[in-house]
Amino acid sequence: MGKMMRTIEVFLVIIIITAAFIISSFFAVLPSPRQVSPSNIRRLALTTLRILDVNHDLSEIVFRQVNDSAWSQLQIALSACLPPNIVYNLTVYEVLGGGGTELYYAIKSISNAESLGISSDAISYLVASSNVTFNVIPEKIGEHGGGGTLYILNCSDANGWWITGYTAQSLAKDLYNLLSPYFQTTIMVQNTTQLGKILNSTSLQNETLQNAVVINTFGEAVPIPSSYANMYSLNSYAEYCYQLGKRVHQNNWTWVSIVGYPLYYVSNTGYFTGSSDHNNWGIYGMKNVGAGGLNAFLRGLDNQTYSYDGNWITGSPGVVYLSSEALYYCNYYGVYPAPYQTATRALPSWITGTYNLNVTTYIINPAGNWIAGAVYRNAVSGGFLALGLTRTSDIRLTALGLLSDYKPRLYSSEYTASGTSRLVVLQLGQTGGI
Repeated sequence: MGKMMRTIEVFLVIIIITAAFIISSFFAVLPSPRQVSPSNIRRLALTTLRILDVNHDLSEIVFRQVNDSAWSQLQIALSACLPPNIVYNLTVYEVLGGGGTELYYAIKSISNAESLGISSDAISYLVASSNVTFNVIPEKIGEHGGGGTLYILNCSDANGWWITGYTAQSLAKDLYNLLSPYFQTTIMVQNTTQLGKILNSTSLQNETLQNAVVINTFGEAVPIPSSYANMYSLNSYAEYCYQLGKRVHQNNWTWVSIVGYPLYYVSNTGYFTGSSDHNNWGIYGMKNVGAGGLNAFLRGLDNQTYSYDGNWITGSPGVVYLSSEALYYCNYYGVYPAPYQTATRALPSWITGTYNLNVTTYIINPAGNWIAGAVYRNAVSGGFLALGLTRTSDIRLTALGLLSDYKPRLYSSEYTASGTSRLVVLQLGQTGGI
């Protein structure tokens, strides 16, 4: 009897479950096959527009007159790109306005159906006219204050050192191309006589002498005018380097050393002509100054009394890396040196206290107590950009250092200026199926 009751109970449970399933299936609304496995027509629309514009054909056609035969060719190409069960509507809009407020009005539409059905999707694609050039205009350094002159030493009567693979003149040309758009006046100092003039506060082209930037493209050497070479011929040429520092302080210049140990040699191929005047490496027209040149320059920069100090002060931290600020301005100005460098002539951090210097820009992250690349500003007047890197000079680092420190702004032209842009909207629908 007990077994029969259990059998009846199981049978009743099966009947109840089966009935519940039948009733729920009757009232359930199942999705259509298209919803279960939809076609990604939005992605298809974007892919189609990119195919049509792969050779800029789409960008060219949408700027033609609405009765141009090229529109028919565009429709043929559009139909060929799409499956037969896809209907489309392509509409081109003129973009008007600017300054963040854009207006659009339709100028042309092509379609292969009167209706796209109840389910469709669309993608937009902005194209620019091939007749329009979009410019970036840089702010000029000195535009809103004094200065704005860039001097690049291009002296034909001097030789460089530690600029392996380059000449000072080739580096000067590259620096001119990189930096002249950012300065009000850029002057190539063509010989040591012209260098002597600006050191004696005489302008070369009626430019502003005060607050200028002076880039020494000769690496560890620095050109020396004959008048200065004669003045210090019986003494250490370190005193000439001291006078350079004094001029930087007096005129509030920013002196730039692009590589190596700054001011280690002086050079004048017209003055140092005898064999005894060649430096220890046999480079014609050069004279060894030694470590005292940099020490003397720093004293002059701080307006201290001159005294000779021949102690070597730079160090070799090895591999160093661009600072986060420098990396940011790489993208802003479009200047991309390698993010890591090798430094064997880094300046010690203690010079900031000894010579009243403030670091306004770290081009390269400090490595312990060594600073391989930075811009220093004297507390009173004058500045010094030093890159204590090894041998081959990358003038992109020089350009990046100056731009990071002065921070001239870039003004871009308006991309959506009237008549320069058109918006293409492709809407797709699907026919057939359930």
